Amino acid sequence: MCVLVIICIFIIFGMIELIKKEIDMTYENYTTFKATKDGAILTVTFDYPPVNVQGIPMLDDLNRLAETLEGDHAVAASADRSIKVVVFQSAHPEIFVAHADTNFLKDMSTTAVSLEEVELLYLQETLERISKLPQATIAKIEGFARGGGHEFALACDMRFAARGKAKFMQMEVGMGILPCGGGASRMARQVGLGRALEIILGARDFDADEAEAYGTINKALDADKIGSYVDELAKRIAHFPADSINACKQAVYASIDKPIDAALKEEAYWLYQATSKTPAIKRFQFADDQGFQNDMENQRNWEQGLIGIQEIQ
Repeated sequence: MCVLVIICIFIIFGMIELIKKEIDMTYENYTTFKATKDGAILTVTFDYPPVNVQGIPMLDDLNRLAETLEGDHAVAASADRSIKVVVFQSAHPEIFVAHADTNFLKDMSTTAVSLEEVELLYLQETLERISKLPQATIAKIEGFARGGGHEFALACDMRFAARGKAKFMQMEVGMGILPCGGGASRMARQVGLGRALEIILGARDFDADEAEAYGTINKALDADKIGSYVDELAKRIAHFPADSINACKQAVYASIDKPIDAALKEEAYWLYQATSKTPAIKRFQFADDQGFQNDMENQRNWEQGLIGIQEIQ
């Protein structure tokens, strides 16, 4: 009997290790980037010589990555198995992600289509899928991000750029087309009509500080500080419940183009999605039992206290 119990234990532990190994292996074998998992943070490093061009191989990889991340969020039963934050960066010393590949751009149709007949482009579908991921996404930009590369950054939730290294541009107008990876749509929502048109029609390079002033990035940082800043932010977000992160994202995105009454309804909807899947009520009860909200010391230390309360599951 004891021998059978021991064998069963070994089998169970073996299965657990196999499951863990399979989960880790789902983030391997990409052509255009490498993905490294560290706890609840996945770092995706674009590495597609010579210039990280945004072609079909990269879009295929991003779709496979998105599928895995969506599945990770859907099936992960515990925090150690769930990716909560994805950081996108580049191995190239001068380029984040280059523009869309001219090899597929030159094959575009030259026949005008009616609005009723037009279909979304593969690039649009892919970047929209990245935008809608349940995880928080951060672009760490330390090189050129032009055309589709800039549009990829705009599809991420947050963008940080290194001074003296990052350069942005939408060059499409000069080629006879328009930004068609969400660049026109997302940029107008991000910075307003006038600035979006200045960037799109001006078709010139602008640096990290200009991007911060425009509002296309969250913050411009010195090259030696961007790494630690993004790491610290990613680690802080990764402390929080995955379903709460997703609910925050979906409510914010839904509010962009809805009237205020519809946007508030979205907030209420996502509130209940969060409370049904996270330990929110337990945490509120604990805080109430401890008298936290009336304690001045707690009021002074909310930033750290918020990390401490993550222990309540």
